[in-house]
Amino acid sequence: MNAIELLKADHEKVRGLLSQLTDTTKRAEKTRVDLLEKIRLELDVHTQIEEEIFYPAFKEAVGESDDEAMVFEALEEHRAAGELVLPDLLATDVTSDRFSGRAKVLKELVEHHAKEEETEMFKTARKVLSREELDELGTRMEARKKELLQMDSDQIELLKKQKGQVGSEQSPPRASLQ
Repeated sequence: MNAIELLKADHEKVRGLLSQLTDTTKRAEKTRVDLLEKIRLELDVHTQIEEEIFYPAFKEAVGESDDEAMVFEALEEHRAAGELVLPDLLATDVTSDRFSGRAKVLKELVEHHAKEEETEMFKTARKVLSREELDELGTRMEARKKELLQMDSDQIELLKKQKGQVGSEQSPPRASLQ
């Protein structure tokens, strides 16, 4: 599977999970908890493979061009979802009215991010990266995804902190994306 196909499949999976979550009611406490944990894991793993593998390759391929700005916007969207909205949602009582509102905000943010990547970044990636490069990236991303899915949430959080992906205002910029 090439990199773009893999990322699009991730987008579809998370969109589906978020739709299921936003369709639940307060009475679906266990369902909400289960869906939220699946969403957290999927977003963490997806973000990690994009930031470790896909974005650096994309950034290198586009060089210092206007297209480079797509990477920085995507990183900010990851930060907004992963450091602001998702933690608030995880800390919210799943039977509260606030939970529904926060779940909808996360869904809208993720849908916006996925749509921009699919209509802008991936279109450019197909132009600047060969089919072979996209296949190789996909193979690396798939292998890394399998590794990450073997980890528990604490290990993934530690990994994000080590790479400067949590608290990005305080952490030094990631060298691979400077």
